[in-house]
Parts: sequence; structure tokens; C-alpha cells
Amino acid sequence: MAIEFTKYHGLGNDFILIDNRSSSVPVVTPEQAIKLCDRHFGIGADGVIFALPGENGTDYTMRIFNSDGSEPEMCGNGIRCLAGFLADLEGESRNQDSYHIHTLGGVMTPQLLADGQVKVDMGLPRLLASEIPTNLTPAQEKVISQPLEVAGQTWDVTCVNMGNPHCITFVEDAAAIELETIGPKFEHHPAFPQRINTEFIQVVRRDYLKMRVWERGAGITLACGTGACASLVAGVLTGKCDRTATVELPGGPLQIEWSEIDQRVYMTGPAERVFTGIL
Repeated sequence: MAIEFTKYHGLGNDFILIDNRSSSVPVVTPEQAIKLCDRHFGIGADGVIFALPGENGTDYTMRIFNSDGSEPEMCGNGIRCLAGFLADLEGESRNQDSYHIHTLGGVMTPQLLADGQVKVDMGLPRLLASEIPTNLTPAQEKVISQPLEVAGQTWDVTCVNMGNPHCITFVEDAAAIELETIGPKFEHHPAFPQRINTEFIQVVRRDYLKMRVWERGAGITLACGTGACASLVAGVLTGKCDRTATVELPGGPLQIEWSEIDQRVYMTGPAERVFTGIL
């Protein structure tokens, strides 16, 4: 069976988007996704995203297989790309600029802006150890500035769940971090029974952060939307940044706000179509 796809990227975090609206079951298996994501023998991507029928009153459902075949709960750059993909699929019949999308990490609401950017209501950050999950603190306590030993070094970490789990540590120079070496050791640390995404954050100003990320199931990526959101929340919790800031990733900037009014986190950034094809 021929399967049409569209390649999108959000600040270099790239995805294969598939119209799966005719079925609630992904038309590609995790094993096939691994091959499709291979940058030498496949299309090349950080993950495969499926647009499925909505659940529980939502417009659509999002599922994603990482480049290693694992399935994360959510993906911030990916949901922006999905919003752009859905708008393309609907074409002239589109009568809305925002979507309510069911994900394994909760309902997310991306909004297509007039300037081509996509603003996403990422919901409330979850901060309790049981919600990450991690055993760094008792289950009903927050994980803020806790020591974690990794590779013989003690790191000061704060953990935030933004639909998927993140461990954030603030460093003097993000560019100096040897991600290839240290990233996997964070991801598979016994403190995180479901593995973890890890962000290394350099505070340039209170409204400007530089970030590098090791993504659970994907490794080094050029951008991570949920990671940028989690990092700003961690910065606020530790007194290192304002509630609104630019987060500069290797692929470009995201605008992140943790609203004082409704306590929800909002992410604004691009979603760009690259090409279409048939499998």
C-alpha cells in the first residue's frame, strides 16, 4: 500500500507526517519508523508523526514514534508541525485556526498565527516526583535543585513534566557539554524509571536562555519544544529567569511564557514544510 507523507521541521527538529485520519491505528509500525528515520537508508527524521481521528471530543489525535521506535507522550516541535500539516490537509475547507489535539501527554491546543508561527497552549507543568517520574525526592515533593551524580560528577537538577519528562541542569557554557557522552547517561540513569529528556541551560539574561538537549529516544536534536518549556519553568522555580523568555536552541529561537494568570505554559515557534513523497 502506497503511503503519502510530508516532511516538516520545527527549528531543525524534523518529522515525517502521515495522514492517518482513516484509522485509529498507525499505518507504520515502530520497526518501520526506525528505517524511515534513518538518515542514510531512509527519509531521515527525528520521528514519525501520525494524524489520527480525535478522541474524547478533540479534533485530532497525535501519536509519534521516535527514531529508535519508542513512543513518547508528546513532542512540542512535533505538535507545531502537526498543526501546519493539518491545515495543509484541510486546505480550503479549513474553518479554524486552532486545534484541540489528543496526545498521550494530555490535550494540547496549537494555534496558527497570521505571521506563520504556531502558538501552542502546552498546559500546566507537572512538578511532583511521581509525575516525572523520578525517585530523586519523595513522590509528592517537587524536584528542584536536587543533586544527581552522573558520570562521576554531581549535577544540580530540576525536573518538570510538560507532557513528557525533563531533567534540567544549569551550566556556565552549554556549548562545552559533551552531549554524545553525557546525554545517554542521564537518559538511562536509574533515578528515572521511564528514562528522561535532558536539557543543559546557559542563562545569558533573565529573558534569554541558551539550550542544548539530549532527547529520550532520539539523542541529540536541534530543538525540543517541550524541553524549552520545561527549562523556562525550571528557571523560574530556581529564580534564574523571568516567566517570559527567548530560549535559543541550536536550530533557532522559541518564545516561551509561563503565565502568571492561568499558570499554563505557552510556546511560539515555526513549523516549516520541506517536501512531500510516497512510501
